Amino acid sequence: MVELKTDVSIDAMYGAGQVLGQALTAVREAAAVGVSLLELDEVARGVLRAAGASSPFLGYRPAFAATPFPAVICASVNDAIVHGIPTSYRLRDGDLVSIDCGAELDGWVGDSAISFTVGRPRPADVRLVETAERALAAGIAAAVVGNRIGDIAHAVGTVCREAGYGIPQGFGGHGVGRRMHEDPEVPNEGRPGRGLPLRHGMALAIEPMLIGSGRDGYHEAPDGWTLRTNDGSRAAHVEHTVAITESGPRILTERNSEN
Repeated sequence: MVELKTDVSIDAMYGAGQVLGQALTAVREAAAVGVSLLELDEVARGVLRAAGASSPFLGYRPAFAATPFPAVICASVNDAIVHGIPTSYRLRDGDLVSIDCGAELDGWVGDSAISFTVGRPRPADVRLVETAERALAAGIAAAVVGNRIGDIAHAVGTVCREAGYGIPQGFGGHGVGRRMHEDPEVPNEGRPGRGLPLRHGMALAIEPMLIGSGRDGYHEAPDGWTLRTNDGSRAAHVEHTVAITESGPRILTERNSEN
C-alpha cells in the first residue's frame, strides 16, 4: 500500500534528507587514495550521531540476506554495483566508488547515493557517472503529478540505454517514508504511461544503476550482499529521495553542492 505524506511529513523527511546530504558530502570529502572503506563508514556514522539521527542500513536484514547489514553506508567499488559492505580495503588511484546511505530522524527516513572517482579519473568512468546523474535528473523531471511510475522508469532507462550502458534487472527505486523501503517499486526501465499514477504526497527513491559494458548481467558476491557485474566492468549508482508535489518534484536529499 502506498502511503501519501502530508506537507508537514514531507518537511520532516527533508530534515532527515539534509542530515543525509551532509553525511554523503563528508564521505566524499574524506575519500582519498589510502583511505579505507571502514574509515568512510566511520565518517558517516559521526555525521549521523552529531545530528541525533540513526541509520536505517545498520542491522537491516531483508528476506534475501543471510546476515544483517553491518554498516551505515554501502560502499561499492569498481565492478560492485550496489550493496557493498565496507571493509579494510584502501582506496586506490582511479577507483570508481558508489556510496549509498540512509538517515532516520524523528521517525522519517531519507535514502540517497553518489558515485565518484578517487585520484586520477578514467574518462570512461567520468562519462559513466555523468550519465548516471543525467538519468537521475531525467527520472526526477518525470516525477510529477499526473504522470505514472512507468514515466519515471522510461526516463531513466532511456538515458542509460541511449548511452550504451547496462541496467541490472530487478533492482531499482522504491517508496520511502517511515521505513526505508515502502511501496511502490520504481524500476529503472519501463514503458511510459504505465503503472501507478503519481499523486501529491508520494515520496520515492529514484536510483539509476548503470553497468559500463552495456551488458545487464550481475551476480551476488560471497558476502551475501554485494552485487557485482558479471564481466568485471565498472558500475555507477546515484539516488535521491523525491517528494511528488502539486508544484513539482521536491528533492529531499539535496547536498550542499546542489543547493
